[in-house]
Amino acid sequence: MLTTTTTRVLEPAELDAALAVLDRDPVANAFVAARVQVAGLDPWRLGGEMWGWYADGRLESLCYAGANLVPICAGPAAVRAFADRARRSGRRCSSIVGPTEATAELWSLLEPSWGPAREIRAHQPLMVTEAMPPDIAPDPLVRRVRKDEMDVIMPACVAMFTEEVGVSPLAGDGGLLYQARVAELVSAGRSFARVEDGRVVFKAEIGAATPRACQIQGVWVAPEYRGRGLSKTGMAAVLGYALRDVSPVVSLYVNDFNTAARATYRSVGFREVGAFMSVLF
Repeated sequence: MLTTTTTRVLEPAELDAALAVLDRDPVANAFVAARVQVAGLDPWRLGGEMWGWYADGRLESLCYAGANLVPICAGPAAVRAFADRARRSGRRCSSIVGPTEATAELWSLLEPSWGPAREIRAHQPLMVTEAMPPDIAPDPLVRRVRKDEMDVIMPACVAMFTEEVGVSPLAGDGGLLYQARVAELVSAGRSFARVEDGRVVFKAEIGAATPRACQIQGVWVAPEYRGRGLSKTGMAAVLGYALRDVSPVVSLYVNDFNTAARATYRSVGFREVGAFMSVLF
């Protein structure tokens, strides 16, 4: 029995069908689900197109095509279809990121026309927790960043991004888009820091948030403060805010070579449940 498949850009009226696909894995899909729940499927509001792969008229898989290219619940046939469409469209994204198996297959199909990548991070453990650590006291000095503290938080955000990604977020447009994203998280009450003498010594954000799961990102300790345990107590504090105010499940993903960070996250209760892969351009 033959299955008829097709791939196309989703229409705004298909929002419920898209959310149903995203809801199959609320942790792995938190980043895209959070955007869709706020912006719907209109490309202008969403910041990109949402491609759908249909089998016998039923929506089975998605691919977010914006600043990132993100395969969602995509098996081999869907990945091939998304790769074909991406090749025809040309590369517009700064990275491909998603669950390891689908992302690796997508990159293998795109590399001949899109390569080489600036960096490939082939295994980034996805970690989750649903509870506060019983034996670690949260840092009482970690608090929400105020809206009037953009000049305080921005240098730390820029330093973290540059250290993590390998390029400055101020390149290109002078940092306007990046500053807008930082301001968005501050305004939403999802940016947290420990500030001493007007300077950030620890920070982290809840970057994506849905009623079912949220994702911590941008964890950073000022270099001269590292080794003092601030990341552990700071993460415990941010985790408390996340579980109390945002979602019942908190996730993050981390580079496999960052053994210190992985140990910190395990110490506050995170466990590995999967892995992501990132291809950076």
